Amino acid sequence: MANRRSITFILLMVAVGLNLRPAMSSVAPLLTRLQESTGLSATAAGLLTTLPVLCLGLSAPLAPLLAKRIGSERTLSAALLLLAAGLILRGLPIPGVLFIGSAMAGSAIGIGGTLLPALVKRELPDSADLLTGLYTMALCLGGALGAGLSVPLTNMLGSWQASLMSWSLLAFFALALWHFQMPNSALASTQARSKSGTLRLLKQPLTWHVMLFMGLQSSMAYIVFGWLPTLLVDRGYNEADAGWTMAVSIMCQLASALGAPWIARMGRDQRPALLLVLLCTGIGLWMLLVAPLMWKWPGAAILGIGQGGSFSLALSLLVLRTANSRLAGQLSGLVQGGGYTLAALGPFGVGVLLQAGASTSTIAWLLMGLIGVCCGFALLAGRNQRLDDQSGELLIQGVGRTG
Repeated sequence: MANRRSITFILLMVAVGLNLRPAMSSVAPLLTRLQESTGLSATAAGLLTTLPVLCLGLSAPLAPLLAKRIGSERTLSAALLLLAAGLILRGLPIPGVLFIGSAMAGSAIGIGGTLLPALVKRELPDSADLLTGLYTMALCLGGALGAGLSVPLTNMLGSWQASLMSWSLLAFFALALWHFQMPNSALASTQARSKSGTLRLLKQPLTWHVMLFMGLQSSMAYIVFGWLPTLLVDRGYNEADAGWTMAVSIMCQLASALGAPWIARMGRDQRPALLLVLLCTGIGLWMLLVAPLMWKWPGAAILGIGQGGSFSLALSLLVLRTANSRLAGQLSGLVQGGGYTLAALGPFGVGVLLQAGASTSTIAWLLMGLIGVCCGFALLAGRNQRLDDQSGELLIQGVGRTG
């Protein structure tokens, strides 16, 4: 039976999770309008979509260090405050602040997103993978709101700057909830004093398998966040329809984000589930970017199912592949730091390809090739192994059936 502390933590987790995607998904539907009003080239627009992802990756390893110094809860509060400030700054009529604010928002998301899996492992260790699915569902919902409401908010508020700034209200709301209701960090004090040596994680092949899977699937996600509406407009969609197509795709991530960890528990390991969601991602991209336009809604749904499931399972691997919350936090910092830094190459690469005159179908086939590479790392990361340091040495141990 869930107690009050657990229920409060779950609600706070959802509130925070809702804020960790609109900063990125709200830009894509406005990218064409933004390029017209600011004169950004396709490469510069690619940099704008890449910058928050790059800062996300670079800031993720800082999260365990900050948590050790001031506590996970206070670090998360600071991240939400930084996020709100970045969202406000990027809409101000000052040259360069669009990029600076985006970088601040990406850094805040990197810190917050790294801390939450470890907090989930600490607060609810027996259901950490399933709770990670719920957290991922909140991320997907936030991303869908950012994509779907971006253009309507622009029309209602009168400018794309006001639309982008308005998302700071959601961040301030989550900050207020977290500040007054955040869990007590006393439970983590004994583990925080134990040192494991983060560098030892880098010597373990399992760390790299999870990191590269995280990076490749995240690259696909941020390409969709940053460029899918633009690619759809190139295929003949109008701006609003392209935004809503992406919003529908992200909304379809909700079910798979929540359901994928349950499905993964049915087998001996996570490999079948990982391959299934990656296959859905590839089929969805083909339907949207290569197949006739009549396939757009099935394509949006299948793409959403694939991407929601792959991201949920990637985050679940952070808790399934570690024996305790401290290792989960360290693995989260390394995997999300390295993975998101790798993922940042995706949106920038698409911008460069568009600048060079590449067609939408060419980009689509390249993305599907990237999914094939990701499948290889899924087969390695999905095996039932776990990092454990109870013996004093960091070891990879086999574990039994997850269900």
